[in-house]
Amino acid sequence: MKPSLLDPEVLRLLALNQPESMATRLVGLAVCAAFLGAVLLLVQRGRLREEYTPIWTGVALAMMIGIVWFDSVRFLTRLVGAWTPSSTLFFFGLIFLLVVSLHYAVRLSSMSLEIKLLAQEVALLREQLEGRNRSSSDESA
Repeated sequence: MKPSLLDPEVLRLLALNQPESMATRLVGLAVCAAFLGAVLLLVQRGRLREEYTPIWTGVALAMMIGIVWFDSVRFLTRLVGAWTPSSTLFFFGLIFLLVVSLHYAVRLSSMSLEIKLLAQEVALLREQLEGRNRSSSDESA
């Protein structure tokens, strides 16, 4: 075996410059189009709030751009120092999921506080209502 073939930099460049097949691109575009259609359908049916539409539409369009212009993914791969474009996509996907998870944790925390305050307010109103009912039943007796 030639030592130059096992050189890590040569292997990295080989992994970075692998051609992508047209079938892979077509399947990727079909999946992105289906995802975009699902987002728009969920918004239309009221199952997805409109405030999240730009985020998910942007994700679908970014994936389409990455599929059509694959050199952008290769550029990002070189920029972050990854070996393969797939590892770059997994890395940015993980970062995106972390951001979404943090966003939902913050929203859940604030809603939990709101629910607690509403439950306390309902308990106070219920106590006031029972107090009025007791006082009105004492007056009528």
